[in-house]
Amino acid sequence: MLIGCPKEIKNQEYRIGITPAAAQEAVHHGHKIIIEKNGGIGAGFSDADYLAAGAAIVDTAEEVFATADMVVKVKEPQAVERAQLREGQILFTYLHLAADRAQTDDLLKSGVTAIAYETVTDRTGGLPLLAPMSEVAGRLAPQMGAWTLQKANGGRGVLMGGVPGVEPAKVAVIGGGVVGTHAARIAAGMGADVTVLDMSLPRMRYLDDVFSHVFNTRYAAKGNIAELVAESDMVIGAVLIPGAAAPKLVSREMLATMRPGAALVDVAIDQGGCFETSRATTHDDPVFEVDGIMHYCVANMPGAVARTATLALGNATMPFMLALADKGWKKACAEDEHLLRGLNTHMGRLTYAAVGVALGMDVISPQQALAT
Repeated sequence: MLIGCPKEIKNQEYRIGITPAAAQEAVHHGHKIIIEKNGGIGAGFSDADYLAAGAAIVDTAEEVFATADMVVKVKEPQAVERAQLREGQILFTYLHLAADRAQTDDLLKSGVTAIAYETVTDRTGGLPLLAPMSEVAGRLAPQMGAWTLQKANGGRGVLMGGVPGVEPAKVAVIGGGVVGTHAARIAAGMGADVTVLDMSLPRMRYLDDVFSHVFNTRYAAKGNIAELVAESDMVIGAVLIPGAAAPKLVSREMLATMRPGAALVDVAIDQGGCFETSRATTHDDPVFEVDGIMHYCVANMPGAVARTATLALGNATMPFMLALADKGWKKACAEDEHLLRGLNTHMGRLTYAAVGVALGMDVISPQQALAT
């Protein structure tokens, strides 16, 4: 199979979909890899690194899209990229379709077979291709929130760990999954007073058993969320419903109860955000203010640490990429129900139920797509 990887073109996105190690492994499996010129520079990988791995370098993204049987990326294809996709081609990348009707429409129009990293599952019910970026984004969130809290950036001017005689910042983390756990660990490590809210009692028991001396837990009832939002200097939104739009857990009305200059960090922004006032921002202009409250809503947070993020993502995606290339998408998905759950579009049909619900669109099952 000819596997192509274009350079990412989303604003301030420096990751790349295939590492040199993954390219070398694919070549060892008998496949051909083409990488767009300078595609890996932002993550610290030169064209020479890919050539040494057995890949070929092409000058343009157009050549990648025109010739590749499978296109492997990091971020969802932008409009100019979507226009180059075609029926019979495999697209393997993050999609986040539930919050993006325009992208969904374009993918369906192209007829491409699109497999989304964020909906591939594993035997434990986890999301193995989302987890590494959730870990990165979770660890970044308190760091970005601390920057947002600085007075020069519009924040309250509160230091996360305080100093002797001065209390630390109060941080509420909504969601106790991968993002929330990593965010809470880092925020607590910075010296903040941290509380994690979640609705799963088993998850809270786990967090309490493992991190009881690091941060607090609380049930994510609406009243508890409202109370902690009002008390906190920083609120980190770490909510995930796989493949679906994030629920709006902090309303605009709640902003009036918050401390002026408090920071909201919405890690769920790829799925539409879990704060009512959120809108996607970029690393160029990451923060905006609503009713005196600072919002950090960068939609590709891990792109800020492109090398770490690329290596972590490459480790996770490589086995699935090789399965798709070795067997073809139909056989690979027929043999692996977890990979099949990654299928979002095929031949002009939407194949992921939660996206259909979010966008009000008709859906066929992945099993029906396999039989097409």
